Amino acid sequence: MHASVGDTLIVHGHIVGQGDRKGQIIEVRGENGAPPFFVRFDDGHEELVYPGPDAVVQPAGA
Repeated sequence: MHASVGDTLIVHGHIVGQGDRKGQIIEVRGENGAPPFFVRFDDGHEELVYPGPDAVVQPAGA
C-alpha cells in the first residue's frame, strides 16, 4: 500500500453496524509512500496508522 499527502484513507468497519472511518493523510512516514501514515479522521482525531487489509487509499482528486 502506497499513499501521498492529501490522499484519503478509508478503514472499513468489521463489526456489523460499524461504519467506515475516513481520514486525510497528512504525513507519510514510510519510504516511497509506504506506511505508517499520520491521518486526520473526519471527527478531528489524528492518529498514526499502520493500515491493515481492511483499509484502502483513495488518491486525492479521485
